[in-house]
Amino acid sequence: MTYTYKTRGTCSTRIDLELEDGVIQSVSFTGGCNGNLKGISRLVTGMPAEEAMEQLAGILCGGRPTSCPDQLSRALREALAQQGPSGAEES
Repeated sequence: MTYTYKTRGTCSTRIDLELEDGVIQSVSFTGGCNGNLKGISRLVTGMPAEEAMEQLAGILCGGRPTSCPDQLSRALREALAQQGPSGAEES
């Protein structure tokens, strides 16, 4: 499944991700710190979404109450919720 998330409170404006059976297949950010976000994307590719969410949730950037990694954890949470318990997209 592919999922697009509009970020809030970060320099990046959007996260596009692809999940298959709860595993991250790809992640790309629009905007933000290009090199750092490419690195994060490579590191989480192939990782179970639940594990990535656990590692990234709550990371802050400067004085902001969130960060691009934290926003990725939120995007993954929403994508998994949309996918439903069976792993299939809900209508």
